[in-house]
Amino acid sequence: MKIKYMFMCTAIAAVLGFSSCQQDEEISTKDEVSAQTLEQISAMGFNNQNVQRVEGGYLVEGDIILTDKQLTSHYDQKALRVGESEQYRTNNLVSVGTSRTIDIAVSTSLPSAYVTAVDEMIRRYNAENLKLKFRRVSSGYDVLFTKAPGGASYLASAGFPSGGNPYNKVQVNSSYLGSNPGTNYLATILAHELGHCIGFRHTDYMDRSYSCGGAYYNEGASSVGAVHVPGTPTGPDATSWMLACIGTGVNRPFNSNDRTALSYLY
Repeated sequence: MKIKYMFMCTAIAAVLGFSSCQQDEEISTKDEVSAQTLEQISAMGFNNQNVQRVEGGYLVEGDIILTDKQLTSHYDQKALRVGESEQYRTNNLVSVGTSRTIDIAVSTSLPSAYVTAVDEMIRRYNAENLKLKFRRVSSGYDVLFTKAPGGASYLASAGFPSGGNPYNKVQVNSSYLGSNPGTNYLATILAHELGHCIGFRHTDYMDRSYSCGGAYYNEGASSVGAVHVPGTPTGPDATSWMLACIGTGVNRPFNSNDRTALSYLY
């Protein structure tokens, strides 16, 4: 099977060829994705176009990994609604209690500049004074930031929490980003992926056209996966850290709506 991608200027959800705006390219994939799996992905409220089979599950919406277990799980549907333009979370969140610290490690497979960017990412989250805290460790991690496999067709990828714990791996395509892509730009990308690890959806999942360009697309009603975070806006939020796409070199720290969403959940 061949998957055809429309590339935008560097996007969190983009694939190889990031820097070539509006360039079409075809990439072959060995693993067919069954119609049943595509239906399950759509039922969860995720875009089932350009789905890829990857290690650990399926890559959807360009940078989110859904596991086989998640695709077959049943969830409470009471809090779900059709997406408009607010911040969204999944049904799976990190269990915090009164306080919890998540340990983050950076693999030696990544250049040293990525450690600096992870530290900036941690600073941004901890500056929000959430019940959920983060710290970088050299071993015994909860989340590992590591180099993406050779030939990876994404900029970075992560998954969603399970069993009250964050998704445990963020894979970063340092082969494309280079050894020193800029601290704030890289911290923005990594903070986005950590957002997925703790349960956030793309802010623009209902209409990626205002983040990534292209045609309007809304998944509509779903059985799981898009829970509106109260207090966040009902209009497009063009600066959210959880937008699917970002321009090369752009620094996108938390805006006021992002802070509302983070504070509400954690």
